[in-house]
Amino acid sequence: MGSQKNSIESRPELLKGILAGVAGGLLASWVMNQFQGAIHKMVEGEERGHGAQSMQQGSPSHGIADKLKERGIENPDDDAPERLAKFIAAEGFDRRLSAGEKDAGGVALHYAFGAATGAAYGAAAEVLPSVTAGAGFPFGAAVWLAADEVVTPALGLSKKPTEYSLGTHAYALASHFVYGLTAEITRRAVRRVL
Repeated sequence: MGSQKNSIESRPELLKGILAGVAGGLLASWVMNQFQGAIHKMVEGEERGHGAQSMQQGSPSHGIADKLKERGIENPDDDAPERLAKFIAAEGFDRRLSAGEKDAGGVALHYAFGAATGAAYGAAAEVLPSVTAGAGFPFGAAVWLAADEVVTPALGLSKKPTEYSLGTHAYALASHFVYGLTAEITRRAVRRVL
């Protein structure tokens, strides 16, 4: 009976952690976009629409990109979230997105992913507080490694990691450090209030 009571009492704390993590993930996604937009502007002299994921441009030659090529809608200038938005619309709804819809879909998917990873981080912080060590930098690095280096290329949303320069990887990792730090600062602040 005692363990059942503890699990019931811990659920509100877990929910608070998830909510704080979602808030952290959303704000961190925005801050990461601002960081990437500023870096891109410094390097290229122009700002990308939603700076994020710019390292993931270029047509991959497998997976989702193949499906988009078959439908005649693959564009090497698309980033990973835009490519995924087009894939969902084409495969799930048999519909082509306009340029504006593609942009909006890419932004929505980027923020949804940021919120989801933030939620997982917030939940983990409640169960295993040691995951918050390092001010969010290890969390950001883990998101970079899992998403940018493994899952995104494996799905055919970006080229293989070996096809990008070391500088591009460093830029992406730095962007995710910004994401992790912002997520942790925000999660901690929101969690104190809840």
